[in-house]
Amino acid sequence: MASAPQKPRAVIDAHHHVWDLDANRHPWLSDEPPIPFRYGDYSAIRKSYMPADYRRDTAGWPVTASVYVEAEWERSNALSESRWIAAVAAEHGLPSAVVAWCDLADPGAAELLAAHAAIPIVRGIRHKPAAAASAGDARRGQPGSMDDPAWREGYAQLARNGLSYDLQTPWWHLDAAAELARDLPETQIIINHTALPADRSPEALAAWRRALETAAAQPNIALKISGIGRPGIPWGEAGNAAIIRDAITIFGVKRAMFASNFPVDSLVGDFDTIFSGFLAATADRSEEDRERLFHDNAARLYRL
Repeated sequence: MASAPQKPRAVIDAHHHVWDLDANRHPWLSDEPPIPFRYGDYSAIRKSYMPADYRRDTAGWPVTASVYVEAEWERSNALSESRWIAAVAAEHGLPSAVVAWCDLADPGAAELLAAHAAIPIVRGIRHKPAAAASAGDARRGQPGSMDDPAWREGYAQLARNGLSYDLQTPWWHLDAAAELARDLPETQIIINHTALPADRSPEALAAWRRALETAAAQPNIALKISGIGRPGIPWGEAGNAAIIRDAITIFGVKRAMFASNFPVDSLVGDFDTIFSGFLAATADRSEEDRERLFHDNAARLYRL
C-alpha cells in the first residue's frame, strides 16, 4: 500500500451530530434502558455533545463545513430540532447544513416538510424506511418501506420542497432504493453509512457490492462512506480500506464522499484515525479525486 498523501486543503464532514441532553430530549440517549445498538455499548456517547466538543475531536483536520443529520429527537417535536440546530449554527458557525427528520408515511408529512424547507439551513430529510433485520428476511412491499404507496406519497413531496433524501438502510434494500430513484428521478438520494456492510464474510461482501452496483446505476444516487466500524473492533485501515475502495470504485469519485458520523463513531475510533484511514485508502488516487471525496462532492450535493 502506498504511503498516505498529505491531508486535503479543506474537508466537509458530510455526516455528524451535536446534541444538548439538558435542553432537548433524545429518547435513545436519555431514556432507560438503552436500545439495542449496532456498535454495542454506547454509554460513552449518552452525554451532551456540542460544537466545542466536535471542534476538539476534529482538531488537526481542515474542517471548513459540516452536515448535521437528524439525531432522533422526540419525534413529536421534529420541527424544533431544525430550529434548534439553525440557532446553534448561527451561534457557533457549525453545522453548515441540516438533514432534518419527517415520517414520510405520515398524513401530515407535506406540512412538516414545507416547514423544514422554510428554514434556510435545511437541505434534506432522513427517514429510515422499514427494513428487515437480515438479507434472508428481506421482502418487498412491506408497510413503511420504500415500496409503500403512503411512504412514496410523502417522498414525492421532497422535490416539491427542494429537499434531498438521506437514506439509511441495509444494503439488502438497495434494489428498492434503485427503483425509487428511477421512478422519482428529480430527488437526490444520498445513501448513509456505506449501506451498512457489517457482515464481512466473503459472501456478504459480494452481495453488498452487487447491491451498491444496483444503486449506483441510478445517476441520482450518491454514497456517504462512513459508519463502517464494527462492535468491539477498533477502527483500522486494514479492516476497512477494501470497503472504502470498493465503494469508490462502484459509485465513482464524483458520487462518493467521506463523513465521520461523530460522535457515534467515536465508539470505534477517534476522528484522526478514521479520516487518516480514508486518506490512506485513497493514496493511489489523484489529488483532484481526493478533493472531491473529502470536500467537493459534499459541497455540491448539500449545496454549500
